[in-house]
This record gives sequence, structure tokens and C-alpha cells, in this order.
Amino acid sequence: MSISELEALIDSGFPTFRTGDIVNGTILEIRPQVVLVDIGYKSEGVISISEFEDEEIEVGDQIEVLLEKLENDEGLVVLSKEKAAHKQNWDKIVAVYKDGGLVKGKVKSVVKGGLMVNVGVEAFLPGSQVDIIPPKDLNEFVGKVYEFKIVKVNDERKNIVLSRREVIEAERSEQRQRFLETVAIGDRVKGLVK
Repeated sequence: MSISELEALIDSGFPTFRTGDIVNGTILEIRPQVVLVDIGYKSEGVISISEFEDEEIEVGDQIEVLLEKLENDEGLVVLSKEKAAHKQNWDKIVAVYKDGGLVKGKVKSVVKGGLMVNVGVEAFLPGSQVDIIPPKDLNEFVGKVYEFKIVKVNDERKNIVLSRREVIEAERSEQRQRFLETVAIGDRVKGLVK
């Protein structure tokens, strides 16, 4: 076997790691400040224990993590579970946006000019896009889940703008079309005088 064949064999057996990649890891140890994770690299990775506040974890659990830095001051790989989830959700949102589909989200809070909505990542819903007639009190929407159309995605600034109004208008247009297809001249129908 030649040296070049040996080098090719060695290179093919080891995965390449780059900053920003999402990789699978196994929890090796849970310490007071950090969680040690094996990702198959030459040294273990560390994740701040604060990223696991809301969940139960055990040694041996498999998790997906984002590779933030290949080596810190102690020679450990710096990983993030939250950033991996955010990147995956961001990619899903961008795909839905490109397909023109709808996304479900929960309204988190009222902010200047509209609402903040969690659709896997934080998104902004302008007050003018909440309903066909902009509501007087946006607080009535907080905590509720709705479907939204993604009207703008800024990849550089990582922000998303949503519209609930467009979803409502599309539903009304569809209802109007169905009504017009089923009604005939001379039919009696019930209506509401506005």
C-alpha cells in the first residue's frame, strides 16, 4: 500500500468538522456548570448547563448540537444545543417561506408596533397584519396559537415578518368563491346587515 493510499484511507475514516456544523453527540458527563459531549472529535465538547434548564438529561443521551468553536482555552470543543435547534428551525421557516406555505405560532408578547410570535424562532407580527381590522388591544392575542403567512425573511439580520391578515383574507376569498359557486339567481339566503 502506498503512502497516498494510506492517507486517503485515514482521511475517509474520519469525519470533517467545521464551525457552524450541526452534529450528533452523546452526553458523557453532567457537571455543575457544563455538560460534556462526545461528537467523535479528538476532544470532548462542552455545553453550558443553562441550555438544559427545562429538560431532564442523562449520561448516554443523544443530542444534536451546533459546533461553535473547535477549541477553547482548555482545548475543548464549544457546542450549543440551543443554537442547533435555532438553525434547524430557521432552515424550516425559510423552506416554508419559499414554498409560500403557512406556519403555526404562539403569540408571546406585545412589542412596539405589533406582536412577537414564536414559530420555532422569534418572528414579528406588525399590528396592521394581526387582523383585517387592526385590533385596539393587542394583549388579547398573547398566549394564543394562530396560522401565519411569512411575508418577509431577512437572512442576514435573522428576522421574520408575519401576516395573519393575509391568511384571513385568503380564507374569506375562498368562502366567497364557494358561496358564489353554490348559489343561483333567485335562491333565498340568510345574511347579516352590516
